[in-house]
Amino acid sequence: MTIFSGSAHPALAKAICRQLEVPLSPSRLTRFTNDCLEVQLQANCRERDVFLVQPLVPPVQEHLVELLLMIDAARGASAARITVVMPHYAYARSDKKDAPRISIGGRLVADQIVAAGADRVLAMTLHSPQVHGFFSVPVDHLHALYELAAHLRGLDLSNAVVISPDLGNAKEASSFARILGTPGHPVPVAAAAKQRMPDDKVEISSIIGDVEGRDVIVLDDEIARGSTIIELLDRLREYDVASVRVACTHGLFTEGALDRIAEHPEVTEIFCTDTVPGPSAHATDKLTIVSVAPALAEAMRRIHNGESVSVLFDPSVPDR
Repeated sequence: MTIFSGSAHPALAKAICRQLEVPLSPSRLTRFTNDCLEVQLQANCRERDVFLVQPLVPPVQEHLVELLLMIDAARGASAARITVVMPHYAYARSDKKDAPRISIGGRLVADQIVAAGADRVLAMTLHSPQVHGFFSVPVDHLHALYELAAHLRGLDLSNAVVISPDLGNAKEASSFARILGTPGHPVPVAAAAKQRMPDDKVEISSIIGDVEGRDVIVLDDEIARGSTIIELLDRLREYDVASVRVACTHGLFTEGALDRIAEHPEVTEIFCTDTVPGPSAHATDKLTIVSVAPALAEAMRRIHNGESVSVLFDPSVPDR
C-alpha cells in the first residue's frame, strides 16, 4: 500500500496514515510560468496498491487537475491499482438536467477521473445516490452517520427530533434517527418542505412532523452558503423549539455561513466532519469537528486486503 496526498487536505491524509501505520509518501506539485501544473510522485509505485487522497474543495478546478495529474503519474509509474480517495466530490451537486442546455458536471468529471486511469473510487456522502452510477469503475460510498451519532452519545435525547432541511435528505435523516435511538425506538424524524426560488433563494413552506418545544438535530449532507439552514432556523423559531444542533458531513461554510448560523441563539452546537479542511479553530466556540480518518483508513485497509467494505456503512451487515 502506497498513499499520496494532493494539496487539498494533507492533514486528513496524514491522519489516515497514522491510523494505518503507513507513511505518507511524498509528492511534488510544480506550477510553470504559463500556469500549467506538473505532479511528481516521489515514491515507488511499480506494482503497488496506490491510494490518492484528494477531496475536491475550493479551488475545485485546481485540485481536480492536480488529482488527474496524480492519477496519470501513478498509471505511468506502473501502479498495480489506483484508488482515488475523494471524501468530498464537489461536482456531485451537478447531477441532473433541471434546466435547458446545462451541463451535468457530476458525470463529466467522473468520466475524466476514470479516463485518467483510476481503478476505484472511495467517496463519502455523495450529494445524491445516482452520482454513484456516474463512475464506470467500482465506487465504495461511505457515509458519516455513525461518526456524527457517536458525537451525541451520552446526551439525553429523550426530547430530541431529527429534522431534514428538505425532503430529498429525509431518508438519511431517518437512518440517523435509528442510529441515535435504541432498538425499536428510533428518535422521531421531521422534514422541511423546501423550494429553491430564483436568485438561489430558499423558501420553506412548512415543516412536516412534531418539533414544538423539542431539542432539534438538523442533519444535512453539506453546508456551503447555509441559506437552507438559516431559513430553517428562522422557521423553527416559530415553533418555540428548546434547542438546535446543526450537523453535516461536509462543512464548507462559504461566504460567512458559519458565523451566520452560530449567531442564532437557539443553536447550541454545530458539528461536522473533516472531509474538507475546516474553518480556523477560533471561528466560533459552537463548532466541533468530528474525524472520519478512522473510517476512511479502515475502508482503505479492507480494499487493500480484498475484504468487504459493507460493514463500515452498515455494521449490521455480516462481514463477508
